[in-house]
Amino acid sequence: MAEPLLSVRDLTVSFRTQRGLVRAVDSVSFEVAAGETLAIVGESGSGKSVTALSLLRLIPDPPGRIDRGEVHFGGRDLLKLDDAGIRSVRGDRIAMIFQEPMSSLNPALTVGLQVAEPIHLHRGTPWAAALEEARKLLEKASIPDAASRLGSYPHQYSGGMRQRVMIAMALACAPQLIIADEPTTALDVTVQAQILALLKRLTRETNSALILITHDLGVVARYADRVMVMYGGRIVETAPARELYAKPRHPYTRGLMLAVPRLDDETERRLVPIDGQPPDLADLPPGCAFAPRCQHAMEKCRVERPALEPATAQHFKACFADA
Repeated sequence: MAEPLLSVRDLTVSFRTQRGLVRAVDSVSFEVAAGETLAIVGESGSGKSVTALSLLRLIPDPPGRIDRGEVHFGGRDLLKLDDAGIRSVRGDRIAMIFQEPMSSLNPALTVGLQVAEPIHLHRGTPWAAALEEARKLLEKASIPDAASRLGSYPHQYSGGMRQRVMIAMALACAPQLIIADEPTTALDVTVQAQILALLKRLTRETNSALILITHDLGVVARYADRVMVMYGGRIVETAPARELYAKPRHPYTRGLMLAVPRLDDETERRLVPIDGQPPDLADLPPGCAFAPRCQHAMEKCRVERPALEPATAQHFKACFADA
């Protein structure tokens, strides 16, 4: 088999708080292949965004700290690069699209300058040529009348258009990997669908891999090749998307799916919420973090933490129950 584009091994990240050390990501390992879309799913506080930020060493230190792990990309461990080395990767070989574009874009600079900047910085392209490339990227991102919009400022764009600008910036240097952290959370449903379809189409055209961070399993059903479900800072289930949706094997994954409304459901079933609250990362139970909310929990679940083990050749779960 071909080498994976990105290989993450035993990634562990903690934060120092007034309540002590909080482990936000605990021994996470996964791989992403070229051209693949991996969706990382989980509730707020599950560790999915911290995982994504850690890949590019964007965790603020203090209070955060990457305790251990390896992130192999392009034959190098990104966690061992010096500051100049990791800056050369960010925005060039790996790009990131953040949740709220208004806080990611500089309000004092025109959109054209911000899209052209990574091209000028990483490729050494003169500003005039970089701005022309920026125009083409805005057109590719489906921004109408892109030439006249180069001189506009972020506040002159709608929320959906600002997210399209972020996509154009991410694609500026033709990265091999794009990380999108909840890119549609602040948008209405119709714009969400447009942004996700655009992101999927553009990554397919460039054969870029995509890591899509979301809390909504309904969102990824149409766009992901593989899904990784996180809970309490750990991976609890991972599988190809079709296999996961056909037969989820972890109680938490099944709970997330039951909480997704479906318009094609003729039985008019009611949504089933997951009882209880997400775990307190500063005070995790000794066993499975989901055990206090799980209807199938056994005594073993409360004292022993299940390892992520294969249920089939490509389907892994961290659960003692047979499913």
